[in-house]
Amino acid sequence: MRKRPLGKTGLVVSELAIGTWGLGGEAYGALEEADAEKVLRRAIEMGFTLIDTADAYGGGRMEVLVGKLLKEHPDLVVVTKNGVDRTTDPTRKTFEADYLRKRVETSCKRLAVEALPVLLLHHPTPDAIYGGEAVETMLALKKEGKIRHWGVAAGDEDVARAAVDKGAEVIELAYNLTHGIDLHRISGDVMVAGCGVLARSVLAYGLLAGMWSKEHTFPEGDHRNDRWTRMELEHRIDQLDAVRFLVKGDVHTLRGAAVRFVLANHLVSAAVLGARTVEQLEQLVRETGGGPRYLSDDDLRQLPRALEKVGISS
Repeated sequence: MRKRPLGKTGLVVSELAIGTWGLGGEAYGALEEADAEKVLRRAIEMGFTLIDTADAYGGGRMEVLVGKLLKEHPDLVVVTKNGVDRTTDPTRKTFEADYLRKRVETSCKRLAVEALPVLLLHHPTPDAIYGGEAVETMLALKKEGKIRHWGVAAGDEDVARAAVDKGAEVIELAYNLTHGIDLHRISGDVMVAGCGVLARSVLAYGLLAGMWSKEHTFPEGDHRNDRWTRMELEHRIDQLDAVRFLVKGDVHTLRGAAVRFVLANHLVSAAVLGARTVEQLEQLVRETGGGPRYLSDDDLRQLPRALEKVGISS
């Protein structure tokens, strides 16, 4: 497994990371914890050294599971997130100092560590970064030795830019074949700041696997039922024709092209994969290929024009 520096943290991590949102049984429907553990263990066997999780995933169960594996593999880099309170209905975001401090203590207990390796604020607003207690609290927690590195899981370009501006060591944001614009717009800021970048939504919640028909339906409890209307889903599936030219030569599938696109960006420290089965995980690793020439320069130059023709800004 090839490795990359995680920005200026001093950590070096596998360029493929494993995410745990889907493994928690809430995002895509129920999943047995034993099956989730199998996915994580297989990822570790294949050389993954970074696990992405959050205190809210599975009501905390994912942190407990990751903590179990961390005991066996202490060199793993665990990135967790705080700031989403799912004990309320509806769920609320909160980044006050007292709340963050309590959640850090809870996360440390679940992970069975004295200090969190990397802690991200979980989808704050720019105002929460610039005007609230969040950044000051993260810096204090780092100084106290409760966290080693801090950053922000950003929902959009504005949040990511604010995070970089305030000195975040790591940012996490959606980055994929059809949604590259946020990272591209802040690339200069990222290069100057030297922060690490974790790319999530690499397959756009499964869309970029390129295997859905326009009649595709999602099971009950799957967040994609609320994410896209039928018309939106059909439109997005039509747009995929613009990127299928990438599937050729040693790029055998669209999902392989999607992962390769992310890794072709030298700003990306790791692509966070959301596989829910061992089979899915092995497919993605196999189809990523040998690298580091993930996609040809000609194809990367052609991609923005191809996307613009179907209404996607990159």
